[in-house]
Amino acid sequence: MSQSPMSEPFRFESSPESFWPAPAKLNLMLRIVGRRPDGYHELQTVFQFIDRCDRLRFEVREDGLIHRLLDVPGVAPEDDLTVRAAQTLRDATGCRLGADIRCEKLLPMGGGLGGGSSDAATTLVALNRLWATGLDEDSLAELALPLGADVPVFVRGFAAWGEGVGERLTPVTLPEPWYLVLSPPCSVSTRDVFMHPELTRDSVPATLADFVAGDVSNDCLSVVRRGYDPVAEALDWLSGWGGGRLTGTGACVFAVFEDPSQARCALEQCPPAMRAFVARGLNRSPLLAYMDRLP
Repeated sequence: MSQSPMSEPFRFESSPESFWPAPAKLNLMLRIVGRRPDGYHELQTVFQFIDRCDRLRFEVREDGLIHRLLDVPGVAPEDDLTVRAAQTLRDATGCRLGADIRCEKLLPMGGGLGGGSSDAATTLVALNRLWATGLDEDSLAELALPLGADVPVFVRGFAAWGEGVGERLTPVTLPEPWYLVLSPPCSVSTRDVFMHPELTRDSVPATLADFVAGDVSNDCLSVVRRGYDPVAEALDWLSGWGGGRLTGTGACVFAVFEDPSQARCALEQCPPAMRAFVARGLNRSPLLAYMDRLP
């Protein structure tokens, strides 16, 4: 099958010009246990990172301006989460510096991999260091939540059991298997899925022990399968490899492998219409690993 940037793993670069990683995540389960008065849903989920990343570079500006250097199709600069994250940090700290932000998008949009949220988190973490604003992890996570429910988990950088809208996080240690991730040729609207009248919103709350025992259900699966034929086709194909699972609201789906050679064998047989890659599950984010190596 043809290669794409999505099939390239993250590799640390030690030069000052190296990129900051914004890793993808998988939701290994997703349960909707209620709806809040403000319209948001009460969730239970398990987040784990994978070693596939968007790539960001930052250049500090003295004039206080924040510029996005690469366009993102369909996303205006003022709506870009990297720009909003930089503005949020600047406004919260009174910093007078700015930044040129270059984000190389390798993760699919509307795929349920958290690419935009991860980009925002990496921007907060990177500029907090580059601007020397000195916020701790809790403060950054507090700034992150209004940008998106998934942003705090990327700021904190550990696999987690998530509750609330996904912001109440308990770090967990999980097996780190290999995943075959398929990206069907469609984009799923999270808003549309959560507004769908047939979405289950009253699942019985689960526990982490239930997940460990094998409860990996995703309450969004039936709605997305019925509404997006390419997702259904990808799930059906993965059923021949031990079953397919949906991350978040999709569109990306995945299967789990203990042996990387088996995952790569499945990748070679993947339908040509599907972009796909093999990734390693990680309990600690590549962003934290990158920070460890900075002088």
